[in-house]
Amino acid sequence: MKPGWREGNSIRLLENGEEFFPRVFGAIQRAQHNLLLETFILFDDDVGQALHAELLAAARRGVHIEMMVDGYGSPDLPDTFVNSLTAEGIRFVYYDPRPLVLGMRTNLFRRLHRKIVVADGDIAFVGGINYSAEHNASFGPQAKQDYAVEVKGPIVADIAAYVQQEIGSKRSGHRWWGARRHRPAQNATPGDAQALLVWRDNGDHRDDIEQHYLEMLRTAKEDVIIANAYFFPGYRLLREMRNAARRGVHVRLIVQGEPDMPIVKVGAELLYSFLVKGGVEVYEYCRRPLHAKIAVKDRQWATVGSSNLDPLSLSLNLEANLMIHDRDFNQQVRDNLERLLQEDCRRVEESELPPQSWWQLSKNVVVFHFLRHFPAIAGWLPAHTPKLAEVPAPVQPEMETQDRMGTENEGAKF
Repeated sequence: MKPGWREGNSIRLLENGEEFFPRVFGAIQRAQHNLLLETFILFDDDVGQALHAELLAAARRGVHIEMMVDGYGSPDLPDTFVNSLTAEGIRFVYYDPRPLVLGMRTNLFRRLHRKIVVADGDIAFVGGINYSAEHNASFGPQAKQDYAVEVKGPIVADIAAYVQQEIGSKRSGHRWWGARRHRPAQNATPGDAQALLVWRDNGDHRDDIEQHYLEMLRTAKEDVIIANAYFFPGYRLLREMRNAARRGVHVRLIVQGEPDMPIVKVGAELLYSFLVKGGVEVYEYCRRPLHAKIAVKDRQWATVGSSNLDPLSLSLNLEANLMIHDRDFNQQVRDNLERLLQEDCRRVEESELPPQSWWQLSKNVVVFHFLRHFPAIAGWLPAHTPKLAEVPAPVQPEMETQDRMGTENEGAKF
């Protein structure tokens, strides 16, 4: 499919599970014809069980449902959880499921990291929120801070077509002679209520999301706020952030101050000196783990999606973001991030940066390039060629009994 900017959309920002789950479950409850769902994580907890119940109810009233979850992110779903869905006619697909090797998961690379829902082709959700209780504040201090976007309008058809293509229910337009570099769609007349679906894959669209970030930084005139959970991009994006700051753009970056994985902060801290000394304001979000993948520029441009700015998201994972031109939505995002900056963030001051000796600089360069390129190198291994695995519907016990009785009756006739 060919992505394009679509006019006339209704766009709404959703913050955390408290706003996201009720809206998604409500859309599922209202669905009459079809549902499409993709997610990285689906846990068998309170949230997963609530989604499970809504999907079963929808299937029982005749809604056609297709869903795909990642084999790495959702490895422990009980058979009863999945089989009860497929028994109701729901098409359930695992992306790249692999057996454990010495107790370890081997499908770390090239993960399905998208989080998308489409109901009846009328409403869609795109963002970074998974189906787990850790996205609700009630989870406690480790609850994640995250976002999604709800959209209605012409862009929903693009999102639905894309998911159908990727889940295998619609023929793919991939060419057999290999991938080529794709040029992201440009918006010739930026206005309001405009949206563009942008994705990253390992074919034609390897760096589309990154290219939109780069173009955003190059064209920024007033200010940029980027909130990204796992921030470790390549040199091009770091350079454009500094270039924007040096020409007078107010560039602010929000990263994790209380990370869910310690290595995340170690990686980000390697970049602090380069960014802060270049005029970029760096803030650590300290209330709880930050899981956001969101950014805003000037008064019109914004993005919300699943893509981090790290090697996995930029080099290997399957990701999806919405690029949005809309003043009202821009203000929604801006107000939210400004609140985070004022209430829950600590600014990284230049005075607290470690001194940069030749040894420290050399070590940082080596570590940076190792962390930046290792996932891409590992992704070349044949063992990481991903596959889709559809879970077949289980044979129901009552069906087995009926078949057996039918066989016995036939035998009695003879």
